[in-house]
Amino acid sequence: MRYRRVGNDDREIEEALGDLADKHPEMGFGKFFRMLRRSGKRWNHKRVYRVYCGMKLNMRRKRKRRLPDRSPEPLAVPEEANICWSADFMSDALSDGRRFGTFNVVDDFNREALEIEIDLSLPSARVTRVLDRIAGIRGLPERLRFDNGPEFTAAAVADWAETNGVELEFIKPGRPMQNGFIERFNRTYREAVLDIYIF
Repeated sequence: MRYRRVGNDDREIEEALGDLADKHPEMGFGKFFRMLRRSGKRWNHKRVYRVYCGMKLNMRRKRKRRLPDRSPEPLAVPEEANICWSADFMSDALSDGRRFGTFNVVDDFNREALEIEIDLSLPSARVTRVLDRIAGIRGLPERLRFDNGPEFTAAAVADWAETNGVELEFIKPGRPMQNGFIERFNRTYREAVLDIYIF
């Protein structure tokens, strides 16, 4: 009954938040509030957040890319060659600091390295050209096993697989051992080549 509302003048908070947003546009409310507290401002965090939202300073959340449900078959050795190939990317650096990538393809039947394509850039169109080159020598496989990298999930690779009647098999995110044959090859390639020589 004795409560009397105190007028809320938020201009000082708006100025303080505006200055912080100009200096640190990459930061969000949590860091702004801690910086205000360190500077001696004792404003309530709910009040500051209300002003922060009113100024439309909310940072858009980066949502994870939604992936279709992956249900790969258990990792097993095929009964003959050209049943299933596994592929993956690796990266390293030249002596001048530039990064380069390698696109590795192995046959799951005997772990034979079918191709190691190396360049500073390996987009999805380059991936399909490499697969065409291998297929010209060995023929097409029944399946290709990949992780969920952007080069593999691109439309160019999906179109290539549909055109050639090849089934694409994606492992579940965060489960590299579902692609264990190529991961084991990558380790050998890293230790025996990339870590030994300076390019």
